[in-house]
Amino acid sequence: MIKLYNDGKRITAALYGDIDHHAARRMREELDNVIARSAPEMLIIDLENVGFMDSSGIGLILGRLKAVQACGGDIIIKNARPSIAAVIKLSGLSGLLAEGVNA
Repeated sequence: MIKLYNDGKRITAALYGDIDHHAARRMREELDNVIARSAPEMLIIDLENVGFMDSSGIGLILGRLKAVQACGGDIIIKNARPSIAAVIKLSGLSGLLAEGVNA
């Protein structure tokens, strides 16, 4: 599940639940729609309410990073639990993000 807060140039996507293959597909569709409509300068992905994330979550973030960068924007990850922040860092994805991963 996603709650979106969109001010036009800055979108905050608060993700909820576990991010596995099935959840990532639904989240990807919703995020792609809002990115296509808004062309944000910044996408903030808030992982505070995500308990588990596998490689599907890495793919979700990486794909949205490419979409936002195509609009000239960037992504910030915030409130990641230590286990999720570790997955993001180990994948090398944190080095591609505007501010790394804010746990």
